Amino acid sequence: MEIDLAELPACTRCGLAATRQRVVVGSGPATAELVLVGEAPGREEDEGGEPFIGRSGRLLFRLIEEEVGRTRAQCYVTNTVKCRPPGNRVPARDELAACRPWLLAQLASLAPRVTLTLGLTAAREVLGATLPMGRIHGRPRHLTTGTGVATYHPAAALRDPSLVEVVRADLRVVRSLLEAA
Repeated sequence: MEIDLAELPACTRCGLAATRQRVVVGSGPATAELVLVGEAPGREEDEGGEPFIGRSGRLLFRLIEEEVGRTRAQCYVTNTVKCRPPGNRVPARDELAACRPWLLAQLASLAPRVTLTLGLTAAREVLGATLPMGRIHGRPRHLTTGTGVATYHPAAALRDPSLVEVVRADLRVVRSLLEAA
């Protein structure tokens, strides 16, 4: 099936279209070497139309700047699903399936050197992960669009500050992949 990313802002492929304020497509340069993929927009993202603009996004980009040496403006940021699930719940299988063609088309179009997945939902969708995050984070995987690395979602690090150091270590892996010739 051919996907036209220009049609994404008007998507009605799943029930989330009825409850969203807006489709949160993603943001960043089309030439970004680093693409970040989260789970789904939250309340602030649904209102603002941009991914990772709340507390977890501020933590994420502070850590990326410190450990990878990249600013938000140098990264492309998106989610596995483009509309906010009610109550910030985990996206349902049918919602993930409905958005998967959009996500795959984004990744193919961007062709990043490194794709960093944030949280287990994104790791499952992008990397095909089947193990718990504790077993897969920080381990590079070959993708058709470069290399993928999973790490904990920054919201998890806000809830459990001990995860900040784990995320930092995973981001150092990302830095080494970006620095590799």
